[in-house]
Amino acid sequence: MIVLGFQHHAEQGKNLASMLGCGYDEVATHHFPDGESRLTLPLISTEEISEVIVYRTLDHPNDKLVELYMVCSSLREQGIRKVTLVAPYLCYMRQDKAFNPGEVVAQRVIGQWLGEMVDKLITVDPHLHRIRHLDEVVPNTQNIVLSAAPLIADFLSQSAINPLLLGPDEESQQWVSQIAERAGLDWAVAKKIRHSDHSVSVELPRQAVTDRHVVIIDDVASTGHTLADAARLLRQAGAREVSCFVTHALLSGDAEQVLAEAAITHLWSSDSIAHQSNVVSLTPLLADTLRRPPAHAT
Repeated sequence: MIVLGFQHHAEQGKNLASMLGCGYDEVATHHFPDGESRLTLPLISTEEISEVIVYRTLDHPNDKLVELYMVCSSLREQGIRKVTLVAPYLCYMRQDKAFNPGEVVAQRVIGQWLGEMVDKLITVDPHLHRIRHLDEVVPNTQNIVLSAAPLIADFLSQSAINPLLLGPDEESQQWVSQIAERAGLDWAVAKKIRHSDHSVSVELPRQAVTDRHVVIIDDVASTGHTLADAARLLRQAGAREVSCFVTHALLSGDAEQVLAEAAITHLWSSDSIAHQSNVVSLTPLLADTLRRPPAHAT
């Protein structure tokens, strides 16, 4: 097999290929003034290569999805028998139902499209709400969902801060409790009340946070407002310090400024999206999964 990457996250793709002991090559991308892309793939010998692993995390997804479709279609035309997509961050998973008449259920549409592109999809902590399994979203594909939770737990257990872990909402309870159990840490869960895309309030649990270093655990940091609001409430409740650990550091718009103004001590993340907050590499987790025989992949 060979890992095929893109310039924007070439380092992660190269590291994955190195850990797998296979070759790495890159899609040459040129963007025209009107926004169209010209892509050039390496020539891959179908006699030597049976599987191409396309590494592309899907933050800021619209252009990436179009380019991904062109790449996968071209690989099929070249005669590649198996195309695996490694997308540590998987886009369009939040819109899983129509909240108003006429709304497009983006999760269903994009999931169907991905199912037509690739034979296998590997992702990390997808943002699923009412959907329990990715197979319900991406059909006719071997879907493998991984979690950064063990890596986060190991990072925190090796730190010297002995924090209280806080999940921002009820949906995070299972995830936060797993991290806390593995790391041997205390944990609690807050309540998130969403008023709109840009308006979310947080209600803290009654558990005492006085003089504690609290680490808020979440899968995605997008606008930063939920984390910032929780941090302010925690400080008002007597927390000594407040830090955050997220799997996916999307951090759109002025999110970093929002977090800075909330006096968050540390922002940590995995390298699913390249950012200065990255402290945990997903590469060993991804490589270990790709090494498994197909019959044992789950």
